[in-house]
Amino acid sequence: MTPMFVQYLALKDENPDALLFFRMGDFYEMFFEDAIEGASALELTLTARNKGGENPIPMCGVPHHAAARYIERLTAQGYKVAIAEQIEDPATAKGLVARAVVQVVTPGVVLDPRTIEATRNNFVVAICQSEDGASFGLAVVDISTGQAKVAAFDTFDVLNDEIARLEPSEAVVGTNSRERFQSVIHDAGSTLSVIEDEAFSNEEASREIKTHFAVASPASLGLADAAPTTGAMGALIRYIRDTNAQALSNLHTVSIYSTYDHLVVDETTRRNLELFRSLSTQKRKGSLLHILDKCATVGGSRKLREWLGAPLISRTKIEDRASAVEAAFHDEVHSEEVRGALREVADIARLTARVAQRTANGRDLVALKRSLRAIPDVMSSLSNLSAFASWMPSDPCTDILDGLDFWLASDPPASISEGGLIRQGAHEELDELLALSVNGLGLISALEEAERQATEITSLKVRRNKVFGYYIEVTRANLHRVPDRYVRKQTLSNCERYITPDLKELEESVLGADERRKALEMSLFTDLRERVASQGERLITLADTVATLDLLTSLGTIARREHWVRPTLDDGTALDIVGGRHPVVEASLVEDRFVPNDVQLDTKTRRLIVLTGPNMSGKSTIMRTIAIVALLAQMGSFVPATRAHIGVVDRLFTRVGASDNLASGQSTFMVEMAETSSILRSATGRSLVLLDEIGRGTSTYDGLSIAWSVAEHLVDRIGCRAIFATHYHELCELAQSRPTVVNQSVAVKEWGEQIIFLRRLVDGGASRSYGVQCARLAGLPTSVTDRATEILGELERRGPRNDAQQLSLFGDVRVESSGRAEPDAPPHSALLRIAEINPDTLTPMQALTLVAELKRMMTDDA
Repeated sequence: MTPMFVQYLALKDENPDALLFFRMGDFYEMFFEDAIEGASALELTLTARNKGGENPIPMCGVPHHAAARYIERLTAQGYKVAIAEQIEDPATAKGLVARAVVQVVTPGVVLDPRTIEATRNNFVVAICQSEDGASFGLAVVDISTGQAKVAAFDTFDVLNDEIARLEPSEAVVGTNSRERFQSVIHDAGSTLSVIEDEAFSNEEASREIKTHFAVASPASLGLADAAPTTGAMGALIRYIRDTNAQALSNLHTVSIYSTYDHLVVDETTRRNLELFRSLSTQKRKGSLLHILDKCATVGGSRKLREWLGAPLISRTKIEDRASAVEAAFHDEVHSEEVRGALREVADIARLTARVAQRTANGRDLVALKRSLRAIPDVMSSLSNLSAFASWMPSDPCTDILDGLDFWLASDPPASISEGGLIRQGAHEELDELLALSVNGLGLISALEEAERQATEITSLKVRRNKVFGYYIEVTRANLHRVPDRYVRKQTLSNCERYITPDLKELEESVLGADERRKALEMSLFTDLRERVASQGERLITLADTVATLDLLTSLGTIARREHWVRPTLDDGTALDIVGGRHPVVEASLVEDRFVPNDVQLDTKTRRLIVLTGPNMSGKSTIMRTIAIVALLAQMGSFVPATRAHIGVVDRLFTRVGASDNLASGQSTFMVEMAETSSILRSATGRSLVLLDEIGRGTSTYDGLSIAWSVAEHLVDRIGCRAIFATHYHELCELAQSRPTVVNQSVAVKEWGEQIIFLRRLVDGGASRSYGVQCARLAGLPTSVTDRATEILGELERRGPRNDAQQLSLFGDVRVESSGRAEPDAPPHSALLRIAEINPDTLTPMQALTLVAELKRMMTDDA
């Protein structure tokens, strides 16, 4: 164990849950288990140290200049990376170079905002539970945008739904809470980070909050003393500080929110409706988000994801949004002007994060300047739309723009150490040094030409490198012409390099000015960056406002192009949709035209629709259309319909399609029952419930019984608006006993043995399910579908059997539970003989004789 490995293992012990990037020269190296895991995750070649020895040590590495790209790939896979740098100069170090972990990069605490997905937030959350475990606090931070907020929860299920909605990259919990929250965090696809429970205590959490936000107490931010929300936020601040203290510089305040202010859309519903990703591909393309996202800025795209995941239930707030969307809808000229100006706006929030973390370069500040310059154009165009008055930026940060305009060069380099950052005319001393540096280069060129003439060496060159500075280079063929005043500096294979007193003097003048210029430029730039960083809270607020303006005008543009309408919302329980369309399905159709449908529900006369019809006829699409129209309406958007009247929904539930959870041992039927149970426990009279094929995963009678009972519960106990799609045609009988239940079906047309799906919702139940025809359309072999048709015909001729019926050993005789033939069935002689026998009195020989007798009786009758 060499001193270097002792050092490595000590740093690894400090960061046991992270892959350690250990700086060695121009590479970051990983050893032991980290090397094996890192090589696999990054597809690197795994080598070994002490390869030929008895105990080779696994090893792999990445170049230091490309480390950010590899770290990005690791954090995307859920890894943490601890970066150990050399903290002293190897050239002057005595013995082993000192190293220390300078930062830890985690999925939620990312070093560079440019390495994460631009159109979605990168949340890190912390969960704190009360002492009795009955209530919870959730702290949510996105370092890349400066967003920090907290929420309180009274039930574990609601907390679970919120974590699933946020999809955080990382979740922080205390040691004793790990087991309780582990499955929730895993299901959300988040990396789990565990810290000591002390960080969640009121004393420690309050200290962290007061120190970071410079407030007298957490109450100054609206955080209650000893509340789980305070514990969660304090612990999260501590975790971020210990991981990367610089990242905290972008957090300026905390907001408090409540999930009860939003339409509750649980994870199952989000998945079924394909809000954020397609069910078939699990990608963004094919989702509702993909169809809706026509935003001009990435901030607008993030805002869309936020609104889509948490629609409103306050009718006033919904109408405020819808009025702005309507203004953009009607005024195409000005809304398009706004969108043109917004295309010049970069990601202000994440640029501000780079500024706050002191990693922004000249080009970042130019992008910020260009963005701020576009804001007045946005405001000018929107001033023509009165509905946008309350959405306009109250502080367009014009003073920050003026400062950037004054100091920044128009096209600075990526590096901040090579100069070219500050505009000429901004600083007198810098201009003088720049002139001296530029003129000095001209003097060097003049000296080169003078030496060529004096020596008659036409190939003579004056060059410079970092080791020798400026020198005169002469080829070997011309060495006989070199004057005595040249002083040899270096001998190469094909030339000699010299210096002269004049060249040395000129070099000191030129290089001195150039180095002073670069140092002064860097100082002026960092001062400018600090001034911008000090205004970070203003910039973050502006970024959020601009994102909202982008989204509102984008929704207006979509509505105008796709012929959507503004819905009517009220506090009643009606749901009346005329000509409703599914926007994702409609966009995917190339030749066919989407068939719109009308749906009417209310809790007084049409509480439940029993929806029947064949597979592939479009029942699921109709139900998803209804849900999406309601969700879009409460998001503040126009909706894909001819007309829509929505009584505000408090909870939206869908159970569409089959799924299982084999990892936790749950079959398709068990998942269906668990999700249905959650709906029945959570739905209220203002909810909208859409259920598809409840009870399909068990026997016919079990499934029918469960489906019937669930439908009755929705109507009689909950009293909400609901649609119940089913193949159990018996459920249509509910309409006979309950006046608030209506039957509807999806129409089909028969053409010989084929069926044509009309996709049209009509009154009345379907008479059959057309399962064999659907199987034929799905491509089952003809021999299978033909045989299925024969079996179906035979079963239909026999008629239905009830549970009291069973097949007889002696022909088609129906037997009562007593063992005797029913009165209307002809008694069989063998059956009568059995009825005469007392089996308890039979000897073995008598039993064998009886079997032979019964066999003879059956043979004689045949």
